[in-house]
Parts: sequence; structure tokens; C-alpha cells
Amino acid sequence: MLSNEIVLRPRFQMELEEPCSQLVMKFSEVKEIQNRFIISCVDDHIFIKLPKREQHFWSPQLHLEITEKDENSCSLNGFFGPNPTVWTMFMFLHVAVGILFMVDLTWLYSNYNLGNPITIQIIIAVVLVLAWILLYFAGAMGKKKGKPGMRELYDFMNEIVENSKFQIPNSKTSP
Repeated sequence: MLSNEIVLRPRFQMELEEPCSQLVMKFSEVKEIQNRFIISCVDDHIFIKLPKREQHFWSPQLHLEITEKDENSCSLNGFFGPNPTVWTMFMFLHVAVGILFMVDLTWLYSNYNLGNPITIQIIIAVVLVLAWILLYFAGAMGKKKGKPGMRELYDFMNEIVENSKFQIPNSKTSP
């Protein structure tokens, strides 16, 4: 499940033989009876995070989207990612480096065609490529650092889905 080393935001999908509403209710009820993780439920989207005391800059969170297939089955799509603020900053930096690189290449091309020196533009291009590589490795390092947390979140989600550990009192979902 978590073996893909290239993808920065690993994804998975499960087909479940229970209605969407029942699965969402499980997560809502477990949210009230446990304090190991922070669970947020918004419609058919569920977010599971590590507790504040265990979070660090690269801490993962698990986003689950539940899609109804038919009356008695659903599809659970999940993906791991850092805090949305961290992810937005990370993507902003990637886009900024890309735009600056394109601007620098345009400047380099213009100076080259005009016969002007292009040393500064080449240095800037090399620095931007190195910055892009650094961003990639920072993301890969963050993913590696967050892998234990990803495993915890995934195992916790499986406990709820399988309802093996959590016995929900007075549950409307129980037979």
C-alpha cells in the first residue's frame, strides 16, 4: 500500500459492502469515544490526523472520500498528505520556481539573440534547477519522515472500517 516511492501523496481505494451512511456514522461515533486521533467528518469526507502533541511539520493526515456505488455498497478512496497549509506552500514554491525558470529562459534567449552576455541567466537557471531538485528531495524526505504516522492512520482507519476493535455503544449500525 505505501511502497510507491515516487508519489508524494499515496492513494488507495477499497470497495466495501455497507451503505455510505453506515460507514460515515461509524467514523462519527468513533470520533466521540476515542482520543488517539483527531477525526473530522464533513458530508462524505473524513479527515483523520495525529493528535497535536504528536504532530510535526511533515505530519501526515488521511483524507477519506466515501462514494456510494449502490444501496448496500460504497467505495472508500483515501489519500495521505501533509497538512493542507504545508501542501499549499510546497506547491506554491514548485510553481514559483517553474515560473521563474521560464522567465529566466526567456531572458537568456533574448540576451543570446541580442549578442549580450548570458552568464547571469545561466547561473540563475542552474540555481533554479537545483532549487527544484531540493524541493523534490525535501518532499521525499517529508514523506519518509511521515511514513510511521501514515501507517498508524491507515491501521486506525482499518480498525474502524472492520469494526474489530471499536465496539460502538448504542450504535444504530449494529444488527
